[in-house]
Amino acid sequence: MMLQGQRIRCGVVRLLPLLRRSMTTGAAPLDASKLKITRTKTPSQPKPNDELVFGKTMTDHMLTIEWDRTNGWAVPEIKPYSTLNLDPACCVFHYGFELFEGLKAYRTPDDKITMFRPDMNMKRMNKSAARICLPTFDSQELIALIGKLIQQDKHLVPKGTGYSLYIRPTMIGTTDSLGVSVPDKALLFVIASPVGPYYKTGFKAVRLEATDYATRAWPGGVGDKKLGANYAPCILPQLQAAGRGYQQNLWLFGPEKNITEVGTMNVFFAFQDKKTGKKELVTAPLDGTILEGVTRDSILELAREKLDPSEWEINERYYSINEVAERAAKGELLEAFGSGTAAVVSPIKAIGWQGNDIDVPLLPGEQSGPLTKQLASWIAAIQYGKEQHGNWSQVVADLN
Repeated sequence: MMLQGQRIRCGVVRLLPLLRRSMTTGAAPLDASKLKITRTKTPSQPKPNDELVFGKTMTDHMLTIEWDRTNGWAVPEIKPYSTLNLDPACCVFHYGFELFEGLKAYRTPDDKITMFRPDMNMKRMNKSAARICLPTFDSQELIALIGKLIQQDKHLVPKGTGYSLYIRPTMIGTTDSLGVSVPDKALLFVIASPVGPYYKTGFKAVRLEATDYATRAWPGGVGDKKLGANYAPCILPQLQAAGRGYQQNLWLFGPEKNITEVGTMNVFFAFQDKKTGKKELVTAPLDGTILEGVTRDSILELAREKLDPSEWEINERYYSINEVAERAAKGELLEAFGSGTAAVVSPIKAIGWQGNDIDVPLLPGEQSGPLTKQLASWIAAIQYGKEQHGNWSQVVADLN
């Protein structure tokens, strides 16, 4: 009789040769120079900004690239936006072989379209793909292809601060078998959506419920990967929090009740030590449970560059909801905000914990604290081409 542990070990042994072959294949790499373009015969007109609901309107074209273990990456295609034709036995439906990214393109004052830090998204996408045994690719090749996709629909990139083109690269396993194994087929596709502010209320502070009755991620898991499987299980706790008057969950972990993320975003807190007067901007460390956010990284870099080091410390460390509550009670909590590609910076005004609200200070008559407002302004200036910051913005189209 075979024990359960023996069955598991045998299953892993059977999978390892397939995994090694998938990772060492000498098949064709992703090649943007082979791109085939089929343009739509019925181009659409831009919608007014006030009609743009986040993620509901799509551009006219999409990018698709098939992959199989024998041949590698096929010819990339840009074609009219359409549905996908997939076998019901596809492994993406049954075993969750799916990952995605989210990045944005912006109109600049000189009528160019730029993408914001796409190299960071491609790096993270490859890490996600490797984690679930889907194929990796040359980041610069996919960036070039996404640029070509944006060029086809550049007239649909909306104008105005707060408006952009949201880009969604996605990869799925398409092996049509119910056996649990390394996928031998995959599809990478990219769609895009003209968007306005993620929250209908715009730049408005939200209320959070500190959540210890559900866990977003755990050590050794995949909380630092952009997998669809990380998101669906978080919806029920969000609905439960909403029923108690909160917009999002503030995710806690472990007996220490350490703060990890907020909703689908990274989260920052600002404190000031009453004795020394020193201020601190803090966010959780990248320990494998925290998503490696592009906006998070941008905020940390800008804060370290622009804030006075004699006044501010910028730290990535563990901190708990109990620390936040204690420091708020002493008047040492200055601000809190979430950060992510969709909402960019989202101010926080209250946190529900143990039956009470921890109030987060806001500027009089405004919806954020001064640091939150400043960081949002710094990032927006770079994204919309009003300021330059290294190679963070990459031009992909010219509207002239």
